[in-house]
Amino acid sequence: MGNSYAGQLKTTRFEEVLHSSIEASLRSSSLVPRPVFSQLYLEAEQQFSALEGGSRVDNEEEEEEGEGGLEPTCPPNPYQMHPPPEGCCTTDGFCQAGKDLRLVSISNEPVDVPAGFLLVGAKSPSLPDHLLVCAVDKRFLPDDNGHNALLGFSGNCVGCGKKGFCYFTEFSNHINLKLTTQPKKQKHLKCYLVRNAQGALTKGPLICWRGSEFRGRPTTAGPCSRSLFPPLDSSGPLAAFSSEPTPGTNASTPLGAPPAGPASDHPSLTAATSPAVFNGQDSPKRQQPVRSKLSAGPRPSALGIFSNSGPPKKRHKGWSPESPPAADGGHAQGGGNRAKYESSGMSCVPQVGSVGPASVTFPVVASGEPVSVPDNLLKICKAKPVIFKGHGNFPYLCGNLNDVVVSPLLYACYQNSQSISRAYEQYGASAIQPISEEMQLLLTVYYLVQLAADQVPLMEDLEQIFLRSWRESHLTEIRQYQQAPQQPFPPAPSAVAPVTSAQLPWLAGLAASSCNDSVHIIECTYSLAEGLSEMFRLLIEGKLAKTNYVVIICACRNAAIDSCIAVTGKYQARILSESLLTPAEYQKEVSYELVTGKVDSLGAFFSTLCPEGDIDILLDKFHQENQGHISSSLTAPVTKSASPDVGGAPACTSYSLEPRRIRPFQLAVAQKLLSHVCSIADSSTQSLDLGSFEKVDFLICIPPSEVTYQQTLFHVWHSGVLLELGLDKEHVTKQRVEQYVLKLDAEAQTKFKSFLQNSFQNPHTLFVLIHDHAHWDLVSSAVHNLYSQSDPSVGLVDRLLNCREVKEAPNIVTLHVTSFPYALQTQHTLVSPYNEIHWPAAYGNGADLYPENKKYFGLSEFIESTLSGHSLPLLRYDSSFEAMVTALGKRFPRLHSAVIRTFVLVQHYAAAMMAVSGLPRMKNYTSVETLEITQNLINSPRQCPCGHGLMVLLRVPCSPLAAVAYERLAHVRARLALEQHFEIILGDPSSGITVGKHFVKQLKMWQNIEDAEWRPQTYLELEGLPCILIFSGMDPHGESLPRSLRYCDLRLINSSCLVRTALEQELGLAAYFVSSEGPLEKGPRNEGLESDAEKPSSTDNEDEEPVTEGSTSEKRSPVKRERSRSRDSASSCRSSKASSKSPSSALCGETSAQPGGPVQGEQTRSPQPCGPPEEGRGPGDKQRLRASQGPPAVISRHSPGLAPQPDSSLKTGQRSVQVSVTSSSQLSSGSSSSPAAPAARTRALQAAQCAMSKACQQPPVVFLPKLVHDMVTSTDSSGLPKAASLLPSHSVMWASSFRPLLSKTMTSTEQSLYYRQWTVPRPSHMDYSNRAEGRVDGFHPRRLLLSGPPQIGKTGAYLQFLSVLSRMLIRLTEVDVYDEEEINSHLGEESDWQYLQLSDPWPDLELFKKLPFDYIIHDPKYEDASLVCSHHQSIKREDRAPSRKPDDLYVRRQTARMRLSKYAAYNTYHHCEHCHQYMGFHPRYQLYESTLHAFAFSYSMLGEEVQLHFIIPKSKEHHFVFSQPGGQLESMRLPLVTDKSHEYIKSPTFTPTTGRHEHGLFNLYHAMDGASHLHVLVVKEYEMPIYKKYWPNHIMLVLPSTFNSAGVGAAHFLIKELSYHNLELERNRQEELGIKPQDIWPFIVISDDSCVMWNVVDVDGGGERSREFSWSERNVSLKHIMQHIEAAPNITHYALIGMRKWSSKTGSREVRPPFSRCHVHDFIVLNVDLTQNVQYNQNRFLCDDVDFNLRVHSAGLLLCRFNRFSVMKKQIVVGGHRSFHITSKVSDNPVAIVPAQYICAPDSKHTFLAAPAQLLLEKFLQHHSHRFFPLSLKNHGHPVLSVDCYLNLGSQISVCYVSSRPHSLNISCSDFMFSGLLLYLCDSFVGASFLKKFHFLKGATLCVICQDRNSLRQTVVRLELEDQWQFRLRDEFQTANAKEDRPLFFLTGRHI
Repeated sequence: MGNSYAGQLKTTRFEEVLHSSIEASLRSSSLVPRPVFSQLYLEAEQQFSALEGGSRVDNEEEEEEGEGGLEPTCPPNPYQMHPPPEGCCTTDGFCQAGKDLRLVSISNEPVDVPAGFLLVGAKSPSLPDHLLVCAVDKRFLPDDNGHNALLGFSGNCVGCGKKGFCYFTEFSNHINLKLTTQPKKQKHLKCYLVRNAQGALTKGPLICWRGSEFRGRPTTAGPCSRSLFPPLDSSGPLAAFSSEPTPGTNASTPLGAPPAGPASDHPSLTAATSPAVFNGQDSPKRQQPVRSKLSAGPRPSALGIFSNSGPPKKRHKGWSPESPPAADGGHAQGGGNRAKYESSGMSCVPQVGSVGPASVTFPVVASGEPVSVPDNLLKICKAKPVIFKGHGNFPYLCGNLNDVVVSPLLYACYQNSQSISRAYEQYGASAIQPISEEMQLLLTVYYLVQLAADQVPLMEDLEQIFLRSWRESHLTEIRQYQQAPQQPFPPAPSAVAPVTSAQLPWLAGLAASSCNDSVHIIECTYSLAEGLSEMFRLLIEGKLAKTNYVVIICACRNAAIDSCIAVTGKYQARILSESLLTPAEYQKEVSYELVTGKVDSLGAFFSTLCPEGDIDILLDKFHQENQGHISSSLTAPVTKSASPDVGGAPACTSYSLEPRRIRPFQLAVAQKLLSHVCSIADSSTQSLDLGSFEKVDFLICIPPSEVTYQQTLFHVWHSGVLLELGLDKEHVTKQRVEQYVLKLDAEAQTKFKSFLQNSFQNPHTLFVLIHDHAHWDLVSSAVHNLYSQSDPSVGLVDRLLNCREVKEAPNIVTLHVTSFPYALQTQHTLVSPYNEIHWPAAYGNGADLYPENKKYFGLSEFIESTLSGHSLPLLRYDSSFEAMVTALGKRFPRLHSAVIRTFVLVQHYAAAMMAVSGLPRMKNYTSVETLEITQNLINSPRQCPCGHGLMVLLRVPCSPLAAVAYERLAHVRARLALEQHFEIILGDPSSGITVGKHFVKQLKMWQNIEDAEWRPQTYLELEGLPCILIFSGMDPHGESLPRSLRYCDLRLINSSCLVRTALEQELGLAAYFVSSEGPLEKGPRNEGLESDAEKPSSTDNEDEEPVTEGSTSEKRSPVKRERSRSRDSASSCRSSKASSKSPSSALCGETSAQPGGPVQGEQTRSPQPCGPPEEGRGPGDKQRLRASQGPPAVISRHSPGLAPQPDSSLKTGQRSVQVSVTSSSQLSSGSSSSPAAPAARTRALQAAQCAMSKACQQPPVVFLPKLVHDMVTSTDSSGLPKAASLLPSHSVMWASSFRPLLSKTMTSTEQSLYYRQWTVPRPSHMDYSNRAEGRVDGFHPRRLLLSGPPQIGKTGAYLQFLSVLSRMLIRLTEVDVYDEEEINSHLGEESDWQYLQLSDPWPDLELFKKLPFDYIIHDPKYEDASLVCSHHQSIKREDRAPSRKPDDLYVRRQTARMRLSKYAAYNTYHHCEHCHQYMGFHPRYQLYESTLHAFAFSYSMLGEEVQLHFIIPKSKEHHFVFSQPGGQLESMRLPLVTDKSHEYIKSPTFTPTTGRHEHGLFNLYHAMDGASHLHVLVVKEYEMPIYKKYWPNHIMLVLPSTFNSAGVGAAHFLIKELSYHNLELERNRQEELGIKPQDIWPFIVISDDSCVMWNVVDVDGGGERSREFSWSERNVSLKHIMQHIEAAPNITHYALIGMRKWSSKTGSREVRPPFSRCHVHDFIVLNVDLTQNVQYNQNRFLCDDVDFNLRVHSAGLLLCRFNRFSVMKKQIVVGGHRSFHITSKVSDNPVAIVPAQYICAPDSKHTFLAAPAQLLLEKFLQHHSHRFFPLSLKNHGHPVLSVDCYLNLGSQISVCYVSSRPHSLNISCSDFMFSGLLLYLCDSFVGASFLKKFHFLKGATLCVICQDRNSLRQTVVRLELEDQWQFRLRDEFQTANAKEDRPLFFLTGRHI
């Protein structure tokens, strides 16, 4: 409230207050306004906020907590809003006039702001994510210091323009704030709104309502510090620095406040110790206003000292200035003694002004006097104490609040652990008690006592300790519920008897007595306030110098305890307070320190360290001395030493590119992805219909990093995926590739919109949306508006990838790809656990299936390297650097440690560069590690003939600090004239890479790039470049690094962010592939010590520690380090000179510096990693050296490109060779090379020492902060690294403390299930709203998650997945069709060409009749069938057997893979919107109703009436005629011969089928091109239900049950007979309509169920009689073919019409005659009228079409094959004749039965078979007919005479078919001598005289087959067979059937 004038009246202020008082009195109706002077002299009242009516801070705090969903201590009066006027708008975010007020909506619209008004943002509780725009008179708003705001309110509505709102209540009603508490402008007007550079309205500085810093939100500076900040433009980088918090930070994450300068800068902050007076927590009502006499107690002394509380607050009802001055109301309510009123606790006052985000997270009731924080606390203690609230009440703090941090983390941990037993309630274990508060505190003390001096407490550890203790105390009760794993924590005291609160302080003191005072216990009598005051006193007096933790216990209050724990250790307190900052606040704090120049003091301190003066002075001096005559060996330009002689010296061979190839693991992962997609398609949810997609398209979304973007473009370009997916033609341009990669930045939305549009327009394309680096930006789009000013990309992933269009599109599959999937594995995740794909482990069972020649080196391998004692670990820390940082941290407590660390490290690098460049004394000012890195960086190019060097990655997460580091290092490099030696690159995510021209030239030369414009765009393209890459950005975004990376310097990573994802992604930068071919060198190597003190020490091997120099006496006594103890690169704090002058020893004074000599490293290499090799580095495995016109070559770390080096383009002078040799001989592996060494040897040595050659075999060395190093390398009892048990991600929380620990043995899948069970997303997480926890309906069906270690090749895997997915979709649109040449084509007669024209569309009937019938079977499926002889062939084939394949039963028929055309027939798996209705089966359509109709007709041959059943769907009833009254089926409608309509197909199609309900091709919709047609499926009775289920909209003809075991002959027979019967019925029906019987259409189509496509041949004759003609084949619809055939003239004169079977090998011989008179198969058009008297044999299983064709021809009817048409038959491996299995009837075990067993002697004990007799007969004859016809075997000149039937006797026997019918057409048999006679079920037409016309060879055999033995004898007698044939009793056989199965009987005999 108000002013800080300490009682002095100021004229201008007086006028202002007078004006406002008059204004207030004019407005006020009932209440008397406050007197003017009481506003000006309110200093005393301002601090005692309870004195004024409804203390502002108190009540607002209560309200805020109430809004946060937590109960306030005192129940507030419910606030009643006036009901809105009728008919007005009540929508949140809109005013009552219905106008939108949300900032996000009107940010770009012009807003009318009257003079004197400002735009501010109001916050509505119902719209937490939005700000509402209001115009408010600035007189009613505070100034920058929080003063001078007038009482009351004046504002306008910017939506509807309504002006003059004088009450905030009225205004809040108008803008629909819908408040549940009293409207207050201080509470709901949050921030100013300003225009940014683009003119858009954005959120500006927060409104500085005084007192609000006491509210529970994060702040970045002290309460009055706003005046310290320069006025900042809101769009600038420091816009958010104000005394108010930034909204949107997560309240449950505690955030500390950075220092804002010494306390003396804040005169108003110096607070008195006087207590505030207010009501206790026991007051049941809202606090009533209490006024105190100024004379009461010590309060007058506080006048003018207390800080101000904010602008005057509107009075509560019932208060008036005349209220009694004494605190009557308060005293009456309070009761008790005076001290109670004064110390009862400010019920809701938050704990620390500048720090307290936590206070909104839970209600803590303050108790006792406010505790004053001493003024110079930070100055004296050198660190801000961090106070963790524990149990009970926490007192109110006042005074220098900037110097303490208060956190609720421990309180939350205690609360969580109290809820442990709830987890067991579901088991009925409600009796189990939670762990007591006393026990919790005692365990906390035990935990703190055992922490080492350099360890920081972790809440996760404490939770596990509580859990373990609780389990042990309740072991018996919980053993039956859950078995607890052993946890690696200090032993908890046995809880035999519960600890009482009286024992607690004593026990805690006892526990702390052993820890050398690192934990100090303070016991309080009345309240924690005493203990806190005592602690502050001890801190100021310096008595807690050795104490890291102070535990304050107050155990007197009614058996309940109050406690808190203060962290006072400088190291721990700094780390903990910094860990409470969010990443955004961390960056703001660092930027603020850089901008305000606070770091200058650090620079000044550095300049005092160097005895010779400032480093810059030394640099300038060095520069001047060496300018113009730089001739030292060091500074010889690399280009010289890298240029080979004219003699053609061997170039460096280490720089080689392997050809790009997919590694086995990537292929395996791609296949796993594919199988998951297929399983989604196969699931019953029908959420993915793969059959409807023809091609694949994709979009890869990546974080907004330019390098990652270019890297992904490169991978896509080189993978060839665009060509493979058919998305691009031959030459892919870069612009084309850019369409498929989306950088998630401000421009992403447009590109994404076009992707969505594309997916909508192409429903037959499957779009794969790949979200790479998917753990980045999981912020909910709801939070977006709060961040929108600072970063438009926040929440973008959620807005794009989770939008409704993506979720609902049936053709978009989303694939999240990440190395750190933990945040996507929560209770609310959208990804089903079944849709997670994890990278296969290198040591898993299937690892041998994927042989790799490279070993992946990831986090676990790095950790293993620290455990093996015989070599240097790859993970190290730098103790001297840490010591320097710790010392400086104490000297500069107000600077953030990131700033200090960066400046120290940059200083170390600068000093190391100077030391290597010829200023050896600078070695004292750097660390061993930094010196090693720098030496190797600068020396590596000279050890290679081409100048290849190594990369040093310097990770500086904070961009401003990275820029500082870059400038400083570049400056030092320039002064040392090292610009030509190595490059310094600033890697910023938002910008590309900038590399100097000299280095670009080198890279182009190494990579053979001729493009003049080429510049490296990815880090992979920096392969071999000696450089320091300063890698900035808060998180890496998936950038891959080249394999020349040797050092990964992570000493600057934010070590306080102890979250698993953050740690692992930083360490993932070093992930590497080492070649597992060449063995790594092992064991120590001797190395000569540097003898000349002035020469820079160096090593030839990056893994070896450099020799550092000390005093001369120390130089000769190198210290060997003990690897087993220290993982530090220099185990002792090195003091280079053993004297106090050394800055490092001065700085390390507090850390007990030990004098040590030069630490010589063990010269060891990393051991050869064992275990199966895994994967290559990064997605960068796609590198391929490009031709000059191709895309740029990038050399990946694990597959470098081989650039052939041109011998003549480089030149090496002798001098530079000597330089190289000299330097290497001094440093390296005892080499005795001298300048005089032969050049060849020199070059060989150089090549061997090239940094690149080692790079292949050694992963980089990683330097970590000590804290992170200890965290990563420490493991629990199961061997699991400590880091793995941390909270998995910032955006999730643990669901419960009651959770088991992760185990090392857990697989990725088990880890996923663990996180899915035990983590929940925070409210800011995009999955937070997906509340269907774990239920299947909460998962999105088309969403997959691929996780694998960083840099292992996931990009290559998912690009490969796109390829295999595309291939599979093509495969789904392809079909295997039989592709076989016609057989026996050389045996057919040459047709007489004069009969037919080449181009005739239809046959000429007269000419066609003259064509001879071709008896030979040409269909390739009958390759193993008997040849049919005719008179014409008999002469030619007299003694010559055709060359046929050996009879092999299992020869696989040849197929070809064909792409399905748009005219194909489909099976049940095909779905498309065109044929949904045709199919009648789809979730959107109801099942079609069908009716069953019986249809009976009599047939004499069967001897009984045949009853068939039709199942007719309602939609097909129009094809039938029903009787009017009863609805009985009468007939199937037939069209007229004269109909010429092209709208339908006249012939009904019948398809007999068995066993193919899924695979039969019955969907003819596309084949018929949508034309109307009648299609009937002919099915067996037992299969009817399953066919009806799959084909609900098809007409079924159900065969009688007697035909259930019949073959295809029965189906053909019944189809034909039914059709003829129907023809008669239709003739009769239509005759009544006046139509002639011969005009009814007599044709039907009988089609196989495997006919898939139809083709037509186009012939170009080139002249009528010419022999030359050309032809081409194309796919056409069945409609086209049928209508062509049906339009043929004289068509009714043809009995059978068919077409060729398609073959790719068809020659002109088959196509040349347009029509043939020969056999037809598979797809026939049958004239049922002409063939009335020719029947199919209903008993037949095989070859029944050949049999029927021969009968039709012998009846004198015409068979015509259209050679221009062909049918393709699909290979279907199920059903059909394969569904007949011949098994034994007796035994159950399926023994294989060979065809020889199919017949047996009658009355024998032979095993009977369960198969039809006819099938056994046909199969036996096919395979063993030579037993009956031995003379006929291979004797084609003497065929077997077969009467009235054709039976297949096998390919080695020919048959001659004759018909016994009178007037039948038979071949002339007078020339034939037959070798056998076959009489099969012969009827009365066969007589003795008929047989006597034929001549047989002597010894020819006879076979008579009859239904029973009686018929057999009668036939022999009737045909007088015994005259010419000799029979024996043993020549009688039967099929192996039981009597009830009616076997067939045989009789064989020999011709006499």
